[in-house]
Amino acid sequence: MSELLYTVDKECPLCQATFPVTKVRSKLQMIKQDGDFCTYYKELNPNYYVVWVCPHCGYAAQDTYFYELSPAAEMKLKQFLHGREVNLNLSGVRTREQGMAAFKLAIFYAEMIAAPPSRLAGLYLKLAWLYREAEQAEEEKILLNKARANYEQATLKERFPIGNMTEITVDYLIGELYRRTGNYDQALSYLGKVVSNPRAKLERRILDMAKEAWHDAREQRKKANAGE
Repeated sequence: MSELLYTVDKECPLCQATFPVTKVRSKLQMIKQDGDFCTYYKELNPNYYVVWVCPHCGYAAQDTYFYELSPAAEMKLKQFLHGREVNLNLSGVRTREQGMAAFKLAIFYAEMIAAPPSRLAGLYLKLAWLYREAEQAEEEKILLNKARANYEQATLKERFPIGNMTEITVDYLIGELYRRTGNYDQALSYLGKVVSNPRAKLERRILDMAKEAWHDAREQRKKANAGE
């Protein structure tokens, strides 16, 4: 595993201390991918390392946004962290539990600074994937619902593309998250919107996934209604 990881030094934007960040080399062998884009690799789970955590002050954020702090957000976090001693070192090889802890910290700080809903959605979704890996279904479902709710907020408040996702992809993902959490009527509504959208033909893979998820949701709704 060590040959797949490497360490770089980063400077914390809040306390200015330098600390080591463990990163994953890009060449991983993919095994499969779930409908909500949770990807499985042969060697290790790169999501363990997505969140950087400063061991000095405790600031944590997803690598992509670690340095994206407005002056107001920076001031708020500095005031919160002032005088606190954290001593939380998550550099080096991480366990799943350490990966989860890192995501929970990132969510805590993202909520504190009122980060965009899409950023929170991504954090909740990736944390849900770790709970899926741990086979903790109830915790996973709670987090998937939080991810979905934030993606819905993002469609109202943010411009597309959201992250690297088009409107078609986000609508599909919201529908798939509704399906995975047992909300089949809402799932069919979102997935149907994707399937009937002429522009979806330009995103063939997403269109095919939406069609499959729509059929799955319809069958699951039938079974759920039959069991009432």
